[in-house]
Amino acid sequence: MKDAVRRYAVHCSGFKQPSTRSAAIQLSTTLLPLLALIAAAIWLASISPALAFPLALPIGGLLVRCFIIQHDCGHGSFVASRLANTAIGRLMSLLTLTPYALWRRTHAMHHAGSGNLDRRGVGDIKTLTVDEYLALDRLGRLRYRIYRNPVFLFFVGVPAFFLVLQRLPWGHPVAPKDCWLSVLALDLAIIPVYGALAWAFGATTLAAVVVPSLIVAAGIGGWLFFIQHQFEETHWNTAADWDFQVAAVHGSSYYDLPPVLRWFTGNIGMHHIHHLNSTVPNYRLKECLEALPELANINRLTLRDSLRCARLTLWDVKARCMIGFDDLALRHPAKA
Repeated sequence: MKDAVRRYAVHCSGFKQPSTRSAAIQLSTTLLPLLALIAAAIWLASISPALAFPLALPIGGLLVRCFIIQHDCGHGSFVASRLANTAIGRLMSLLTLTPYALWRRTHAMHHAGSGNLDRRGVGDIKTLTVDEYLALDRLGRLRYRIYRNPVFLFFVGVPAFFLVLQRLPWGHPVAPKDCWLSVLALDLAIIPVYGALAWAFGATTLAAVVVPSLIVAAGIGGWLFFIQHQFEETHWNTAADWDFQVAAVHGSSYYDLPPVLRWFTGNIGMHHIHHLNSTVPNYRLKECLEALPELANINRLTLRDSLRCARLTLWDVKARCMIGFDDLALRHPAKA
C-alpha cells in the first residue's frame, strides 16, 4: 500500500505548478456570473423577496466556487505569487464570510492530522468511535445523535458556523488571542461593504438575497466536507500507526460528480489528490487524475453512492469502517 501511495505522490507533484491564465479564467467565470446573478436577485427582491429565492441556488453554487478559490489561496496554490494569493483569498472572504487567515491556519491543521484518531476535531465533522459513543451517558449520546442528524448538521449546524460562529473569535481550535485579528478584520470589512449595499438597495432586499444564498452555500459546503472523509471504507489510525500519505489517499474520497457540479465545486471532489498534495491547484486536479487512471478507482463515490453515506455516524475500530446507529443496534443490542 505504501509503495503505491508514494508513487501517487510523485505523480501528483508534477501538477503543482499554478497557471496565471487558468486562475484568471476561473476568477472571471466565477465573479462575473455571480455579480450578474446578485444584481438580478436584488432587482427581483425589490419587487418581492420571494421572487429572488430561486436564484439562491445558483448564487450559492457560485459562492462555493469562490470558497474553493479562497481555499486554494490558503494553500498558496491558486497563483504563483504569495501576495496575490493573500489578496485574492481576502477578496473571496468578503463573499464567503470566512476569515481568511483563521481558515488557512485551521485548515492546515486539518490536513496535518486527517485520518489520525488522536488528532480529530479540526476542520472536519466530529466523529466518535463505537467505544467512545457507548461510553457516553444518555445525554451525551442524545447530543451526538442530534449533531450527526443530517437535517441538523447541514441545515442548522453548518450555516450557523459560517454565518455566526465565524463572526466571533471563540469556538475555534485555536486560542481566541490567536484568531481575533483575522475575525475582527473581516467583520470590520463586512460592515462598510454590506452596509453600503443595504443603504443603496434596502436592508430587507439585501437580506432576501444574501441570507438564503449563504445558507445554500453553507449547506453544499458542509456536505462536501462530510462526504470527503465520511464514507464507509475511509481510513483512520491512531498516531502510532498513522501515515500522512496513506491517510491522505485512503482516507479521502473521489467524489465523481456530474460535470456541472464538478464545475461549481472546483473539482474538490478529487479530494484524495488534494490531500496527497494540497499545492495542486483545483483547476489542475482533473488533469492530474486523468494522467494516472488508477487514481479514479480509489474511494470513488457517485452522487447516488454519497447519499447512502449520510447514515454513517461512527468509526468501528475493529471492523475498520464507518457504521450507522442502526448497525450499532444490531451489533450491540444491549448497549445501543
